[in-house]
Amino acid sequence: MSNTATTQTSSERKQMVIDILLPLKEQYLRQIWGKLAKMYNITPDVIFMFGLRTHFGGGKKTGFGVTYYSLDYTEKDKPTHRLARQGLYEKKKKTS
Repeated sequence: MSNTATTQTSSERKQMVIDILLPLKEQYLRQIWGKLAKMYNITPDVIFMFGLRTHFGGGKKTGFGVTYYSLDYTEKDKPTHRLARQGLYEKKKKTS
């Protein structure tokens, strides 16, 4: 796994391009979150990865990742559908 990170201090986040050189399954995704958390000294719940796509021929995936410095910045900046995907936001049920 390799990445290139850019720090944005105004929004308290780092964004990066992630290259993965193995088949992506759910257990690998958890391991990647753990590795990124270790690299940047943060908790895995403030790491967001999306747009992962497979290169022709397989064996390599590329995607986009964003890490925030704390959960407060995450809730302020991220759209609710991405928060809901990681279990940090619940949609309000409409009553008719």
